[in-house]
Amino acid sequence: MRRNQRTAAASILLVTALGLTACATGGSDTADDGTRAITFGVTDPGTLTPGRQLVAYDFNMAVWSPLSFLESDGTLNYVQAESIESDDNITWTITLKDGWTFHDGTPVTAQSYVDSWNTVAYGPNAFENSGQVANIVGYTDLNPAEGEPSITEMSGLTVVDDLTFTVELIGPDSQFPLQVSQAQTAMYPMPESAFDDLDAYNTHPIGNGPFELEGDYVENETLVVTAYDDFAGDAPTTDQISFVPYTDDTTAYTDVQAGNLDVASVPASRLPQAGDDFGDNFYSFEAPGISYLGLPLWDERYQDVRVRQAISMAIDRETINDVIYGGAYTPATAFTPAIEPGTPEDICGEFCEYDPDAAKDLLDEAGGFEGSMEISFPGGGGLDDFYNAIANNLRQNLGVDATAVPSADWAEFSDNRTAGNIDGPFFSRWGALYPSQQATLRPFFVENGGCANCIPWYDADVKAAIDAADAADTGDGSAYADVQELILEEFPAPPLFFETYSYVTSDRISDLVTSPVGNPRLTNVVLAGE
Repeated sequence: MRRNQRTAAASILLVTALGLTACATGGSDTADDGTRAITFGVTDPGTLTPGRQLVAYDFNMAVWSPLSFLESDGTLNYVQAESIESDDNITWTITLKDGWTFHDGTPVTAQSYVDSWNTVAYGPNAFENSGQVANIVGYTDLNPAEGEPSITEMSGLTVVDDLTFTVELIGPDSQFPLQVSQAQTAMYPMPESAFDDLDAYNTHPIGNGPFELEGDYVENETLVVTAYDDFAGDAPTTDQISFVPYTDDTTAYTDVQAGNLDVASVPASRLPQAGDDFGDNFYSFEAPGISYLGLPLWDERYQDVRVRQAISMAIDRETINDVIYGGAYTPATAFTPAIEPGTPEDICGEFCEYDPDAAKDLLDEAGGFEGSMEISFPGGGGLDDFYNAIANNLRQNLGVDATAVPSADWAEFSDNRTAGNIDGPFFSRWGALYPSQQATLRPFFVENGGCANCIPWYDADVKAAIDAADAADTGDGSAYADVQELILEEFPAPPLFFETYSYVTSDRISDLVTSPVGNPRLTNVVLAGE
């Protein structure tokens, strides 16, 4: 078993949990015409536009290039950017490299970025990843609390010349160069033609990256991208990638076993056996992903912090990890993943340790728990065993009538959670898009920070502490320790696991390369025999 311990992250959604019925047509490292090609199992994306996509990260990172790229060793390299500089961490000057073009042949300019970020931010466009630009001055003007915005551009963006623009943030933020790296897809540029018809652009997006889309996107059909001849960056190691849509992740897994697919994520149900099934073709990457058990804090039964602490102490994370995940995860001991610099070790203390007797005593102190407890989670993604185990723990250790109830699919779960139509604990996780505590704390604990209703719990003191930590340029993440201390006091939801992201490959691939965003770096895949 090859367990590559590298930094990784994932999409807002489930990564390995919600996934992939196959229409796979077979993996291939070399096509009949000599093209070096691979096939990759994905969820049908629905939306491909960078500011809107939720499950098309791998496609996006092949078709676009970011301003900066965070390497596995922590080095931040510039890709489309020549430099990203600031004297005060508030106003940043971004200078682009000359000679870069979109796939339609038009030049990538400072105006391309400014127009793209304004399009993402403009409220009526309802771009799902709009929150990634929310710290730019003028974002709130494009997203008024009531009515339509009266303007279409953020005042914090200024074009200096063809290759230079400035970005003014609402406050000092030392993490900004990380925010424009590879996984923050809302930061990708779009060509001028995109703004004429955004729906048409989603059908055939044009990027600035190493691969360009062949044909148009059709729901549940394979997306084929080929190497862009005029790409100004480093050439990819393959000529073609086929993104094959699946509605069942186990089918994708077995297709890789059969040699009909080259790369797939590992469903939770197969994690315990993946090492035996694939040997060196099993990859498990250490990741800035974390799962929580969200709690409906709008329900008075969960208002006492002792109830929340008791629920956490009643969950046997170690056994769940060993039995269900084959030891691939790490029981959480803090409110951000351990891989994120400065995460305070074991800050959660006794409240994240399995102690059923203490948990029952704590619940009794709080007055017990009345009524039943339905644990909600997205159905169809292989999460049943996980949430059934949690329900069993709470039933046996706390005497609570707990059951795990799956939704029909992700959409139904998401709609119910967003509308507050959940009266029990629920699925809650986040895969950070860059390895910084900021990238986990803001989405979870700042309103409109990115993971709407993931817990939800928002506190003014916590927000102020996050702002202060963002401004501190310590470089080691230590400034965020105060934030975690404040969260611990209220313990709004139990952290469950620090995640790894796992993939399997066919024998056609000799090395699956990753980076701190977790998804395989498909531009750098090493084919067998090369």
